[in-house]
Amino acid sequence: MARDKRSAARLRRHVRVRKQISGTSSRPRLNVFRSLNHIYAQVIDDEASRTLTTASTIDKELRDKVTGLGRIEQAKLVGQLVAQRALAQGITTVVFDRGGYPYFGRVKALAEASREAGLQF
Repeated sequence: MARDKRSAARLRRHVRVRKQISGTSSRPRLNVFRSLNHIYAQVIDDEASRTLTTASTIDKELRDKVTGLGRIEQAKLVGQLVAQRALAQGITTVVFDRGGYPYFGRVKALAEASREAGLQF
């Protein structure tokens, strides 16, 4: 029961934040989703309803690299990869959407790694 309350509270926070922020073609949204075992990042243009690029721990490029690493190190690798892919498409600035999660741990590691790799937000 407590698990249901926690996930429902996260969804409420996510909806509340999404009322304020939206990704445009000039400044898309960097969305983060984390599960118990994996973390996913997407760069989204909300005006065109299009996902521009993605990265996750189940990505073919990262699957072998993340085995044996801690979850925070995995999130750093995902942040670097999504930033590299976004920069390759000419995306330099994004709006960060933490998905209702606290800016702590894996979410913070992903954000800081993507900043270090060149994304601005």
